[in-house]
Amino acid sequence: MQFLHFFASLQDKFIQFLKIAIFIVMAWIGGLKAFQYEADGIVPFVANSPFMSFFYAKDAPEYKQYKNPEGATVEKNIRWHKENRTYLFSYGLGAVIVGIGIFTLLGIWSPRLGLIGGLLTVIMSIVTLSFLITTPEVYVPDLGGDFPTPRYGFPYLSGAGRLVLKDVIMMAGGLIVASDSAKRLLSRRQNTA
Repeated sequence: MQFLHFFASLQDKFIQFLKIAIFIVMAWIGGLKAFQYEADGIVPFVANSPFMSFFYAKDAPEYKQYKNPEGATVEKNIRWHKENRTYLFSYGLGAVIVGIGIFTLLGIWSPRLGLIGGLLTVIMSIVTLSFLITTPEVYVPDLGGDFPTPRYGFPYLSGAGRLVLKDVIMMAGGLIVASDSAKRLLSRRQNTA
């Protein structure tokens, strides 16, 4: 029983840790958007998204011909990505993601900024989760085989799909941060009234 009381008393500390955790994920992933391999990797998501595809100059699925293996540099593919505005978009997206992380982290001290960071985390997660509907690469492709039942398509997530699905956790984290920030703002108003 004592352990339960102790653990329950740490809830506020865990919420502050959640803000730090969201910042770490956002800063790291957002920062990686400045690198070619990461910018190349998000092309299928952006190109197939009705909310984001207008940022690119080329239409889906043309990008499939210009995929770089992760970490590789194929000059003709790099030229195509430059023409497509792949890197320009990725730099902007990375800055936005890092900014969301900073707002969330600053929520430790400023509930207003925390509320903004939490809500932006939720919005970003909704956009990311929409890729489960718009991006063919999130499901295992039909590669043939002699299985009695199909093992491709929905619900068989590929590596990209499993990565996207994790944003459900980011959404929940953003909601907790936003809720905690709103609670702190209301508490301040009550104390000054």
